[in-house]
Amino acid sequence: MIAEKLLQLDKVYVNYGGVKALTGVDLYVDENEIVALLGPNGAGKSTALKVMFGLTPLTAGRVLWHGETIKPVPYEMVGRGLSFVPQGRRVFHHLTVYENLEIGAYRVREKSIIKQRIEEVLNLFPALRAKLKSKSGNLSGGQQQMLAIARGLMTDPKVLLLDEPSLGLSPKLVKEVFAKIKEINSERHTAIVVVEHNLKSLMSIATRAYVLACGEVVTSGAPKDLTNSDLLERVFLGQAGSEK
Repeated sequence: MIAEKLLQLDKVYVNYGGVKALTGVDLYVDENEIVALLGPNGAGKSTALKVMFGLTPLTAGRVLWHGETIKPVPYEMVGRGLSFVPQGRRVFHHLTVYENLEIGAYRVREKSIIKQRIEEVLNLFPALRAKLKSKSGNLSGGQQQMLAIARGLMTDPKVLLLDEPSLGLSPKLVKEVFAKIKEINSERHTAIVVVEHNLKSLMSIATRAYVLACGEVVTSGAPKDLTNSDLLERVFLGQAGSEK
């Protein structure tokens, strides 16, 4: 069975004022994939995620969903099946864990479905079960990141967008977060796009990877092929030109 191409960026350009954030970016996400977006700071990785979700407007190019050109608007993208978890463990600190999860299902009207989804994400993140009545601001950094991802799953997305999920976490917690990302992909069959600087952890679970530099995709391919070349090192040192 051929996987369906869910989401595409086609020759996407984004300018912030006079600054070119993305220049002719082409990438796609298939069903059940984990796609890595790699590159140094300022490469355009987070901008690419925001374009997919409708948080950043295009200067030129197209976004396609199931092969059809769309104009991304965040609440409409949620309805289509996207969920975006931004960097920085953004949870509602003054609300409990349970309330945060409920907010994640704001589009769902049936209380029985909300309870079912909460149970599903608690099975994925059992450490949150004992914290349901706790204020989210009192959680550890790792627990807040788990909650942010769990809340993102409350929409039962087809594609989950994760921006720097390991940011600020200890090596032990980084390992746990990436194990959960792999579990979400394999158990829920959710396609996942991950922006991340922790190359070793991400490349061990990714299906495919795109390497960006200065707003352009300089290369893409299977993680093992990219890892076995010296391109990644040159990109992060700012020495790589286009190798499309």
